[in-house]
Amino acid sequence: MKNKHGTILLENIIFIIFNLVFLAILIFFVVSKMSTAAVLEEQYAKQIALIIDSAKPGMEIHLNMENAINKAEDENFETNKIFSVEENIVTIRLREKGGYSYSFFNDVEVSKPYLDTINNKEYVFFINEKNE
Repeated sequence: MKNKHGTILLENIIFIIFNLVFLAILIFFVVSKMSTAAVLEEQYAKQIALIIDSAKPGMEIHLNMENAINKAEDENFETNKIFSVEENIVTIRLREKGGYSYSFFNDVEVSKPYLDTINNKEYVFFINEKNE
């Protein structure tokens, strides 16, 4: 009888250890992915699309994209190619293989975004009425 009780306890301890190891690996994975380029691409694309959706024709928009520019520099990606708008789709790319696109619904025309020469961490673009 004593051996049977000992094996149940040992099985429980092994089960708990495996669960702790699995949890530690899961937490490490989540924390390591929090500041990756993919997360920043998605975050910026969605935020810019929301800004454009709420913009009115004639507006000039300045975006501080310092985090994105720093991440692109870390990935050896050209900073003047980070942000683009085609038709109603915002695309953010911070690395060579990747990027995230998100669409906006506002019926406006967005000028080609450019990196500000005075403040190199800022993108500027204009909202104009759509030419039909």
